[in-house]
Amino acid sequence: MNERKTLDWGSLILGILFVLVSLISFQDPVGNLVAIVVVFAIFAFLKGIFELFVRNRMKELTGYKGKMPLVIGIIDILVGIFFLFNIGAGVVALPFVFAIWFIADSILALFTADLAKGYSTGYYWFTVIINILGVVLGCILLFNPISSALTLSFLVGFYFMLFGINHIVYAFR
Repeated sequence: MNERKTLDWGSLILGILFVLVSLISFQDPVGNLVAIVVVFAIFAFLKGIFELFVRNRMKELTGYKGKMPLVIGIIDILVGIFFLFNIGAGVVALPFVFAIWFIADSILALFTADLAKGYSTGYYWFTVIINILGVVLGCILLFNPISSALTLSFLVGFYFMLFGINHIVYAFR
């Protein structure tokens, strides 16, 4: 069966941006908290828009009409706008916001991972493993807010790296 594969430019660009952000966050962990808030706000906003597009595309391709991707997309957009205009609040809330964001997105992706089986079993297991790691990182951030603030740049960088790689792999499915 010769199935023509297409390149998903949106996923590729988003994946590359997430990988670049991860590399930046590894550079200077102490000096990056404010930058992380700004970048987080921008990416939450963009990710929310992307989530809405993906939800509509999933609905067209598979008939999946779940409301959770819609809710997550709207929440991402609102969180992004809030933290762009309240950077101080973002620095204080950062460990908790990231924890909830990692956990919610990863659980959502785990619930919809079976849709990836249609593309390939390898991609399905790759998605499952990456999202289990996202849940674990989210729990680490949630239950250790002080230590997570100290290691936030690394954890965020690691998550963005995983998320970016996932999008890049998805772009070439």
